[in-house]
Amino acid sequence: MGRIDKGVKCSVVGCSRDAERSISIDKARSAGLKIGSAEKRAYLCKEHYKEFKKKSKKDKTLEKWRYGA
Repeated sequence: MGRIDKGVKCSVVGCSRDAERSISIDKARSAGLKIGSAEKRAYLCKEHYKEFKKKSKKDKTLEKWRYGA
């Protein structure tokens, strides 16, 4: 049973919804999300995860091209 199943809240400043996903805190900050806690993982609710995916799409595409996949 992980932290999300236990009911951890979203790590974005000003959000109090339940988390759906966890990602690296470095990836979350590079996407422009304001993360409040200083943990290793950033926990995101459904809306903030969707925002993260939109903002990091270009980076993922560049990484894919870089490694020739």
